[in-house]
Amino acid sequence: MQEVLAKIENLKLNYSTATAVQDVSFKLYRGEILAIIGPNGSGKTSVVECVEGLRSPTSGAVTVFGKNPYLHRHSIYKKIGVQLQDTQYPEKIKVGEVCRLFSSFYDHPADWKELARQLGLWEKQKRTVKKLSGGEKQRLSILLALLPRPELLILDELTTGLDPEIRRGMWDSLLHIKKMGTTILLVSHYINEVEYLADRLVYFNQGRSLFEGSQEQFREYVQQNTPKALWQENLTLEEVYLLLSPQTDVLELEEIL
Repeated sequence: MQEVLAKIENLKLNYSTATAVQDVSFKLYRGEILAIIGPNGSGKTSVVECVEGLRSPTSGAVTVFGKNPYLHRHSIYKKIGVQLQDTQYPEKIKVGEVCRLFSSFYDHPADWKELARQLGLWEKQKRTVKKLSGGEKQRLSILLALLPRPELLILDELTTGLDPEIRRGMWDSLLHIKKMGTTILLVSHYINEVEYLADRLVYFNQGRSLFEGSQEQFREYVQQNTPKALWQENLTLEEVYLLLSPQTDVLELEEIL
């Protein structure tokens, strides 16, 4: 039987008078890559913030390593690495300085210099973080997430802003990290990324978790919940996903006389 690393049960999260997520349930098993997918505003990041212990649910339960992450952040953070969508750093801090600072937080950190070489940041170590490009800042956040040698790695929009060749290299690195025993929870809008990496996925829409299972099971779910006329064989996972998405109008410009 697979070991459950994290469990989310009937999660509800309110922001003031608005409900961000409700009736969200899924499990994360040790040794897998689980991807959370869904349109903007569907509650993906809100749920992940509850898993990370950054937010306390309005109702329902979240456990990570058998503990409430909001109440036991200190012990949980020794076992997880987190890469956030948007991270702010002191204005004048340099890449090497922030790496050394974050390394000091852990008893047995990974070698940040080696990670910097692998992520193409070694030549940037004396540059201030604010002068990095968007893609370079993204790679730095990934480096910092890997420093604790995490049992659980949480990645929110992992490859946004990365060049295609760096993105593919990052995917292969994640598969290697998984093979070495790290469990990965991935939030992504890139469905080709999900298809390449994920063992299982959770589909969110309008603040609810509507599906949990393998990629093949997701294909079956979509086929059962869309008109037969839309279904074709040999669709990519992205094409399957788009069958669930509301159609957007094509932009048209008036003819200029």
